[in-house]
Amino acid sequence: MLLRPSGVFGSGSPPARACPGAHPVSQRPFRQGVRLAVDVGSVRIGVARSDPGGVLATPLTVLASGPGAKAALARAELARLAASEGAIEVIVGLPTSLSGREGAAAAGAREFAADLAGRLAPVPVRLVDERFTTTEAHDALRRGGKDSRARRQVVDAAAAAVLLQAALDAERATGRPAGQLVRAGDGAGA
Repeated sequence: MLLRPSGVFGSGSPPARACPGAHPVSQRPFRQGVRLAVDVGSVRIGVARSDPGGVLATPLTVLASGPGAKAALARAELARLAASEGAIEVIVGLPTSLSGREGAAAAGAREFAADLAGRLAPVPVRLVDERFTTTEAHDALRRGGKDSRARRQVVDAAAAAVLLQAALDAERATGRPAGQLVRAGDGAGA
């Protein structure tokens, strides 16, 4: 056996593909650049960011939200963050039930995403299913030793990181951005 420069042992012939016509993940197109993800809540908005290579998502911050002026301030701050981070895209979590049905929270997320798309144009905003992100974030924080009071302050940003990591992984696997593209003023998504 020969040791190839890539570090893979083999006979010197190219490896067989598992599926005819399939491309190895490393050969799929993948957009480079920072992405932000948003976990929209009625009280707090969690924000996460990816590295410029789009490999790893990390919690960034939690913004205060609420009705009226608080929501407007949070949206303005998020637009400022997207600009300062040089985001090529913003992912907004779409809360759905286990069956995939959308309720009032999903309608709020769609409206939030449409408003954000207007503020960020031409930076794309996409809605991505966020089922289980908060549960996964709570579990990870609990395993990390955070008690319930400490988790409450950071779980939204951690949930946004879980959402963003799933979107990054999906794009790497398929070669296409995850979720639905949102147009400005389109509360129903695209």
